Amino acid sequence: MKTIATSLLGFFAFFILSVGVASAAPLPTSFADLAEQLTPAVVNISTRQTIIAQKRNVPQLPPPFGDLFEDYFKQSPNGAPPKKRQVSSLGSGFIIDPDGIIITNNHVIEKADEISVKLSDGREYPARIIGRDPKTDIAVLKVEAKKDLPFVPLGDSNKVRVGDWAIAIGNPFGLGGSLSAGVISAINRNINAGPYDSFIQTDAAINRGNSGGPLFNMQGEVIGVNSAIISPSGGSVGIGFSIPADIVKTVVSQLREYGETRRGWLGVRIQILTKELSENLGLDDTGGALVSEVSPEGPAAKGGIKRGDVIIRFDGQTIEEMRDLPRIVANTKIDKAVSVQVIRNGKRRTLRIVTGRLAEDIPDNTQTSSTEDTNDNNAEVLGLRLRTLDDATRQELSIEKGLVGVLIVNVDPDSAAGASGFRRGDVILEIASSRTSKVADVKRTLNAAQKDGAKSVLVLLSSRNGTRFVALRLDKN
Repeated sequence: MKTIATSLLGFFAFFILSVGVASAAPLPTSFADLAEQLTPAVVNISTRQTIIAQKRNVPQLPPPFGDLFEDYFKQSPNGAPPKKRQVSSLGSGFIIDPDGIIITNNHVIEKADEISVKLSDGREYPARIIGRDPKTDIAVLKVEAKKDLPFVPLGDSNKVRVGDWAIAIGNPFGLGGSLSAGVISAINRNINAGPYDSFIQTDAAINRGNSGGPLFNMQGEVIGVNSAIISPSGGSVGIGFSIPADIVKTVVSQLREYGETRRGWLGVRIQILTKELSENLGLDDTGGALVSEVSPEGPAAKGGIKRGDVIIRFDGQTIEEMRDLPRIVANTKIDKAVSVQVIRNGKRRTLRIVTGRLAEDIPDNTQTSSTEDTNDNNAEVLGLRLRTLDDATRQELSIEKGLVGVLIVNVDPDSAAGASGFRRGDVILEIASSRTSKVADVKRTLNAAQKDGAKSVLVLLSSRNGTRFVALRLDKN
């Protein structure tokens, strides 16, 4: 009986193992068929750029020597005109239309005077730029051929899963068509390359020259455009990044139709919802995007979004983290009516918003004030040196006349305020939802919060970059 039981146990173990192996996807024995099918649509891109040699810098000499030597330093050696030289660079791309439409990276062709495209069969064509988008690093080229060119389709990158096989084909180091294979290592990677980062990470070898080339799935569909690597040596160490095909589709469609991108716009300034901010807002988690400012005439304001709202869904898509919202909004069609779900005062609300068009040339003023304290109406609280705003200070720091609040003159970097992101030059508008017009208001509100046993308070700050919320810890240590 023992022997039979053991045998049955062995049988069932074998059966379960067999079923497990049978249900797993078979490993590819070769990528040769895919390589033969896909390589003709992958192109090598070479560019030429004319660079004029810079003139010598004129040293700061005391008079009259500065005038005497100025002409000497401004001219080239022997009085010759500035030299011009040709700089070449290499990259990759792929054809998506038999009429000769090619996708590559913007950084491959950005400053090029001439662009040349070479196919795997040796044919070579000059290319012109249809459009380019620095924010996603995508460019669209066009070549004129006498007959239809081989092309590859863009796939659905939303179906990509970690562990899927991936194939990269490109022009590494200018060697010509090369194939490497690996797996999808991660999705939705943020590498701070741009405002809409959502990279596919792969360990398929990607090197210099692969930029702009395709990343394929096992069905021969392009799931990404190879764009960047992380490497201490400059060569592949198995950490490469591709722009997802679904982002590429939207950008390429707009570039082909308009020659430029036309992104959706909501009209809010948002920030990351930290644990401290979440606690102060009475929320259970840190999902969503916290609205710190609303453009008065923007779509959000017209639709009822308010400062302090937490946006958790936009047009049916969940906002898992703050950086999801700009990408989703940008990919939304202009003038589209969408449903937006927010949390306000602990309650969920659904609003209807009609998206606008993002202005691509909004200036980004990142300056901060460097004022020193010259007013007696000041105090030091929890690492913050404060001063009540008056007309003279507003004029000195170019602060708008109608702004009422308390100026942060200095921040102790070792304090809780310094660690929380308070900056010199910020203006405190509210603390714990109470308006502050003078230093005494700040002290009174903080003292009341400490007496109530609060661990932190929610502070609304204004700076030249707009308004934002910050949680200030009340523990002096």
